[in-house]
Amino acid sequence: MTFDEIMAYLEEKGNDQTKKVLMKHGAREPFFGVKVGDLKPIQKKIKKDHGLSLKLYETGNSDAMYLAGLIADEQEITKEKLQDWVEQAYWYMISEYTVAWVAAESKFGWELAGEWIESDKEMIAAAGWSTYTSLLSITSDDDIDIPLIELLMKRAAEHVHDDESRVSYAMNGFILGAGAFVESLTEKAMKLGEEIGKVTVYMGETNCKVPEIVPYLNKMKTKGYIGKKKKMARC
Repeated sequence: MTFDEIMAYLEEKGNDQTKKVLMKHGAREPFFGVKVGDLKPIQKKIKKDHGLSLKLYETGNSDAMYLAGLIADEQEITKEKLQDWVEQAYWYMISEYTVAWVAAESKFGWELAGEWIESDKEMIAAAGWSTYTSLLSITSDDDIDIPLIELLMKRAAEHVHDDESRVSYAMNGFILGAGAFVESLTEKAMKLGEEIGKVTVYMGETNCKVPEIVPYLNKMKTKGYIGKKKKMARC
């Protein structure tokens, strides 16, 4: 599919109801309001296309930006381009999903995650924590710097109640992810979860809530999902 064909498809698949929902979560014009499920056929058809993904992201259209992440080539994208992407990611579906997923699958994931969490910009810092979470989900435990992750878990727990909303949400998700994807860290995550308790952040005009670490990990334990890795960060 060409760029023009894709943009025409997105416009056709957009609907007002989805648009209203996404705007409550933080999306803003220009975008059409396309359901993620309607982006999957394009992803399946194109698979990966570096040039096309860059062009789509540059539109500033949220639907196109999200799709750009789905078809991005993690082997070709540069550190500089990922930095450009994170700086343009104005709401969480782009910063914490699109950018974080592609960054984690690239060879710059660990480096960028460490740099981004130090940012004083909410969306960039949140992208950093989310990149760490995605890295834990796809990296073999043998290749993870466990002492570093433990230090980051401690840091996240200390600040999860007093940082900006999306950063707090991503920190909570990082601790949860550490316990979910790295079995040797599950008990530590559970202990921190007990200390943290319920995290409350501003979620816009929505009924969304921050997942509670202990109950969530207990459910994963019951289902036998603890320590299970993913083939890729993107989904």
